[in-house]
Amino acid sequence: MGQRMVRILMAKFGRGYEAALMRLAAAFSEAGFEVIYTESEDPKAIVNAAIQEAVDHIGITTLPEARLEQFASVLELLKAHDAQDIGVTAGGFLDEALVPELKKMGVVEFFPKGTSHQELIQWARNHIHPIE
Repeated sequence: MGQRMVRILMAKFGRGYEAALMRLAAAFSEAGFEVIYTESEDPKAIVNAAIQEAVDHIGITTLPEARLEQFASVLELLKAHDAQDIGVTAGGFLDEALVPELKKMGVVEFFPKGTSHQELIQWARNHIHPIE
């Protein structure tokens, strides 16, 4: 039996850009990933959805108004649920000076605004694998 599809939960912190997020989700789906999308910006709801859907990874788009505390909450909740094997990446709008702090918290990678869908998909293929 073949390996199952990688499952990614896509979420966002901040306002706007829903159409762009839908295009990103569609691109990942067309590339062979199973995509679960949540409109909730609540860290607890994001982590609960990730666990309930048995995802391998959480990708969070940072939009204007996104705060580092939201990422800290997601990572703390994953740890509290013994689910820190679910990786977290972020991308979009964020002051470059905050990226090292984000990575120090445990976010695997940050992709700046303008990163192409193809670059994101290639990174995902190389770094995200189904959790056993």
